[in-house]
Amino acid sequence: MADTKKLLRRGIPMYIMILPGLLYFLLFRYLPMGAIVIAFQNYDPFNGFMHSEWVGLDHFARLFGEADFWRLLKNTLILSAMNLFLFFPAPIVLALMLNEARVRAFRKTVQTITYMPHFLSWVVVVGISVLLFATQEGAVNKLFVSLGWDRIELLTNPDYFRPLYTFMNIWKESGWSAIIFLATLASVDPTLYEAAVMDGASRWKQMLHVSLPALKHVILIMFILRLGQTMDTGFEQVLLMQNTLNIDVSDVFDTYVYRVGILSAEYSYTTAVGLFKSVVGLLLIIGANSFAKRKGEEGVY
Repeated sequence: MADTKKLLRRGIPMYIMILPGLLYFLLFRYLPMGAIVIAFQNYDPFNGFMHSEWVGLDHFARLFGEADFWRLLKNTLILSAMNLFLFFPAPIVLALMLNEARVRAFRKTVQTITYMPHFLSWVVVVGISVLLFATQEGAVNKLFVSLGWDRIELLTNPDYFRPLYTFMNIWKESGWSAIIFLATLASVDPTLYEAAVMDGASRWKQMLHVSLPALKHVILIMFILRLGQTMDTGFEQVLLMQNTLNIDVSDVFDTYVYRVGILSAEYSYTTAVGLFKSVVGLLLIIGANSFAKRKGEEGVY
């Protein structure tokens, strides 16, 4: 008992350090989960949770019966797939390239430059895109006209929305996301590289047989967690890029919830939409984690 009390006293600084994060998750993640109940009600703010009318699964039936449901699902899945197969590998490739750089000053400079865009808000990033690519006043189109070329409608042509969305994600977040992979590579035993060199392995072989295997577990965990965000495509970015000309390919569940739930005040219905998204993400994580364990990997849990 005395040893337990001593250990608890020694851990007080650590408990104080984690307290803000713990309070954040309790206040903004766990407590709001109680409001899920309104997905099964016709919620009235004046009557509250206890006295609003119960409607069961009516809101879910409405969601799956909506004419826009399949369009929203298609757009959401396509953007998520582009994030998963184009954006997700980008930080890994960047981390491997930086790890191969032997000039420390160059490596640190590139790393700093690549993760700085993470600290820009999407309002700023999309604003920069408008200044560059606007059809009439954009700097790029003005340059094209001065060269005698045709204007390119990147912001209004639906065909360009998805590539532009993915490129902006890669530019803004690759450097920041690469940090966890760089930290993993920094923990690799240098003697493994030395042994590879003694065996005649080239830099390419060292990357394939030392660096990548060291990243394997982290990549798997990040991939599983990324699957849980399949139905989340980045509300702020999509909303700011959305316009009447590209809405057929840019309208996703996040913007639909904003339009119907916030602007039209249909709180119960859009809570049901949010619950549907969360359940899909949870099932994907559970399924991917179970598959990884069957293949002999550790998984997330």
